[in-house]
Amino acid sequence: MKKDLCTSMALAEELIALDAGQLSPDDFDQLQRLLLDHAAVTLCGSIQPWGRALTDWARQYGSGGRAVLAGCGEGATASAAALVNGTSAHGYELDDTHDKSMSHPGAVVITAALVVGAEIGATGRDVLTAIVAGYEAMARVGMAATPIRVIEKGFHPTGTFGVFGAAAAAGRLLGLSPLGLAHAWGIALSMSSGSCQFAFEPRGTMVKRMHAGIPAHNGVIAAQLAKLGIAAPVQAIEGEFGFLKLIGEESDSSLLAKVPGTRFEIHNISLKPYSCCRKFHSLIDALDEVTGGFSVDADAIARITVRSPETAINSHLMRRPDSVMAAQYSMPFIVGATLAYGPRRYEAYGEPHHADPRILSIVDKVESVHDAELDPVVPAKMPNRVEIELRGGEVRQATVMDSLGTPVHPMSTDGVIEKAQALLDGLDPDFNLQRIAAAVHAVADAESIRTLTESLVLPGYEALAVGPKVA
Repeated sequence: MKKDLCTSMALAEELIALDAGQLSPDDFDQLQRLLLDHAAVTLCGSIQPWGRALTDWARQYGSGGRAVLAGCGEGATASAAALVNGTSAHGYELDDTHDKSMSHPGAVVITAALVVGAEIGATGRDVLTAIVAGYEAMARVGMAATPIRVIEKGFHPTGTFGVFGAAAAAGRLLGLSPLGLAHAWGIALSMSSGSCQFAFEPRGTMVKRMHAGIPAHNGVIAAQLAKLGIAAPVQAIEGEFGFLKLIGEESDSSLLAKVPGTRFEIHNISLKPYSCCRKFHSLIDALDEVTGGFSVDADAIARITVRSPETAINSHLMRRPDSVMAAQYSMPFIVGATLAYGPRRYEAYGEPHHADPRILSIVDKVESVHDAELDPVVPAKMPNRVEIELRGGEVRQATVMDSLGTPVHPMSTDGVIEKAQALLDGLDPDFNLQRIAAAVHAVADAESIRTLTESLVLPGYEALAVGPKVA
């Protein structure tokens, strides 16, 4: 680890001092996009088997609080709602991504901020400020840890970094001092984990859905315990047996400090138009390019070669996945599902398609090649190259460095609304997206976030079929 240039205390002081007055109109606009996207993907995840199972868990063990369980709309304690809603938000590979930390902060941080904000009656402005603080903490801790090395050691970034972001958001709302937040991170240090073993056991993948819910839950509890005066190490991140030493390799604590003049990390976020591992969104865009907008019949393709950075090769080559998560994590299956049904047929990753001959015939044409030239740009970018050979002998190639939804090629507000509408139409064609959009638009000036949290409810939740079923 490089010489410490920033400490847990310095970061805590900065984030506790953060004030809504420091947020620009662009910051508020981006927060609205993130919240709207988060709302739609959380509702989508809430009716999946894992979302329903966690909802039943909260009914048994965490009911009766002022936080709201997304989907069913019932009350729960903040920590229980954090576990449920975070799992739902991460539950169909559609949640936002911070590329440089290779993590999904929205599912963790926005979840924690909303449940704590609802529990204590916080203003909308305070909740938005807490979200910014949580993204800063999770992103910077993740970048400092060198996420590629963390993954190589078998840790999943979202589950591993997330507790620091959730604790920052919750601690900011609970009124912790900088020392209190440092103690919360000290508690969180003993809660941080997230194994990638799920990538090797297809029938053990459901726990990966919880890799945002678990850190959201733990971060809320860490902040609550710190509020009660539970003492913990205050060098949780940079200490001799702190996070960077235990989890990171080639870590750099200077990345904990904000570079003067740079924007908040909420702007360094990629939104996901496709319901698969973020590493392969550029692959989907490259397939779009080489097939002329998916106008080439898959039967006319003789061979497909995908050239990827090393991080997109390891753990992603399962050719016969037999769980939804495994399908969404499998590069060959992603190619097959995309060319067979298009990039936004989210249900193509569902179990009814795992033996789909239309998809598997394409899977068997896919060859994976490590392209070392792409390694240096990861994780700031997640590129892929694609080459297809048509049966007549024609060869087409495309390289995509920045996929749709990245900061370089961002999804507009209209694009976020279009994604949200498609997802929600697939759950309930009569669902009123405008209610959520209006609550998100008004949250910065709201005396509480009750209108927003109460909009994250699906009428007739119990009767809704597992989704999504959208084009």
